[in-house]
Amino acid sequence: MSRVRNFVSERIASVPPSGIRRFFDIAATMEDVISLGIGEPDFTTPEPILQAGIEALRRGETHYTSNSGLMELRRAIAEHLDRLYGQTYNPASEILITVGVSEALYLACAATLDPGDEVIIPEPCFVSYAPEVVFAGGVPVMVPTSPENNWQVTAEAIEAAVTPKTKALLLGYPSNPTGAVMSRERLNEIATVVKRHNLLVISDELYDRLVYDTQHVCFPSLPGMYSRTILLMGFSKAYAMTGWRIGWAAGPAEIMEMMRRVHQYTIMCAPTVAQYAALVAIKEGEPFVEEMRQEYDRRRRLIVGGLNEIGLTCVEPKGAFYAFPSIAVTGMDENTFAEKLLQEERVAVVPGSAFGPSGKGYVRCSYATAYEKIEEALERMRRFVRRHG
Repeated sequence: MSRVRNFVSERIASVPPSGIRRFFDIAATMEDVISLGIGEPDFTTPEPILQAGIEALRRGETHYTSNSGLMELRRAIAEHLDRLYGQTYNPASEILITVGVSEALYLACAATLDPGDEVIIPEPCFVSYAPEVVFAGGVPVMVPTSPENNWQVTAEAIEAAVTPKTKALLLGYPSNPTGAVMSRERLNEIATVVKRHNLLVISDELYDRLVYDTQHVCFPSLPGMYSRTILLMGFSKAYAMTGWRIGWAAGPAEIMEMMRRVHQYTIMCAPTVAQYAALVAIKEGEPFVEEMRQEYDRRRRLIVGGLNEIGLTCVEPKGAFYAFPSIAVTGMDENTFAEKLLQEERVAVVPGSAFGPSGKGYVRCSYATAYEKIEEALERMRRFVRRHG
């Protein structure tokens, strides 16, 4: 008799499931849980953006768009990037509308990596980075960061990780999970390493509009970086549009053509209604973005001050909406801490090791939830640390 063949790809099976979801599957079965876990705005999409989606449906805009997305939206994005960062892109050939930044990252890896190509990834980092590299046949090379450098990766650390097989550097700043924002000085030093070793850069800047007491530096706007950078951005976080699944990639035309080819055969086009909503978001959404940013800043100050007061020491995040405190005072590892905190005090956080080895001994706390809920969560965490600290 013939043996049943294993039809599962070894490459895909080698990637573990996301470390984020497990605790929230548990939390969903419990009452009175305050979640500081999922990185999703608690704001509803602003009304003009909602209305744009509704009106698009009523007009019958329920058909495919161009593979690249609505030209009007691509033009608006090009103007947006030029206005904010002085970086010029051709909307016809250098901008691609995607199903969120998640698809944009997939396309960037699929279109540029050959089997065995190494990609340097500073960590802790978003959980998708290393798996997407593996799915494309590449090899992730993780480079640790630390609170001593405010969770910013250094040029020296990147250079030390370069080998003859290194093809790309994958940056994610402002950072999920640490809230770190890279300084212009450090980015310029990294750009020097990139040029010296002829590397491609994939720069995930999804949280670019959510920065506090500092200024975001768009990587391709640095001298010499446009021609070797794939820029990933989107609408999910700053415009409270996570469920609309709409993002974009921008970069040199020859690279974007290859990404468009993968997108064409895999997706066809991003959701049409979401594209019309995104057009209004980028044209009229600035007051709403600023209003939400200010509220996140208010919550940021609350949670960082509260965590440090409790004894869960935390580097001040400068961007996104995450705090990344140390739990050393409790003597627990991050998984035990998260499990006990959820069971005993009904507060959900994410173990830092879900984001890479440098996250051991830390947890991620999202402040994309109501101010009053953060206050209550901090009180519950204070009780917990008193019992276990």
